Amino acid sequence: MKKIIASLLTLFILVVQITPVYANVPPPPEIVGPTAVLMDFTTGQVLYDKNMHKRMYPASTTKILTAIIAIEKGNLNDIVTASNNVTKIDGNSIFLSPGEQLTLEQLLYAIMLQSANDAAIAIAEHIGGSVENFAKMMNEKAKEIGAYDSHFVNPNGLPDDNHYSTPYDMALIARYAMQNPGFREIVTTVHDQIPPSNKLDKVRDLWISTRLVTPSSFRYEGADGVRLVCTVHVGQGVR
Repeated sequence: MKKIIASLLTLFILVVQITPVYANVPPPPEIVGPTAVLMDFTTGQVLYDKNMHKRMYPASTTKILTAIIAIEKGNLNDIVTASNNVTKIDGNSIFLSPGEQLTLEQLLYAIMLQSANDAAIAIAEHIGGSVENFAKMMNEKAKEIGAYDSHFVNPNGLPDDNHYSTPYDMALIARYAMQNPGFREIVTTVHDQIPPSNKLDKVRDLWISTRLVTPSSFRYEGADGVRLVCTVHVGQGVR
């Protein structure tokens, strides 16, 4: 069994096992999306490629890089205080309030399970001091990993002309992140809860959005979804 990462910007899947390849190799899959890459998790060898170096809008796959930087630079028990900026973010959210305090670990579960854009802002400001400075950290980390054809300007992947990556680069980033046990534990969790906070008196339920992992017709044995993408710019996909 080989561990692999299947990285597609419209269909971006993290797969941990495939069946052995025999002499009778089946034809390559028909990929609807314009770009794709299938990468061996252990060696980094590219097993399938469809325009893997084409620049695309990475959407929520951005949060993979946000999470691994936060795990490496922060402490999971850090108390993070949300600023007023968390209320100015569109898209998926856990509805943080200014002044609300959660742990860094809770916010990481929020971005990787719930794809919470407001939580990504809180993480970026806590780790980098500002979104702008955190974006610099993201670009430095991407280059360190070998993702040379990417540029990030925010921690959540909301649309920006200067925010882009490629399937190959995102596969490299996902492969790197999955080597971290803390990251791997978060993204393979199906359900988590954030207890009441200083601003909210009820529990927040977080469910993984990757349908390859949850019970559904899309479930794939041996898959770790990492993140779901669904935007008007990208369409829908998992990785």
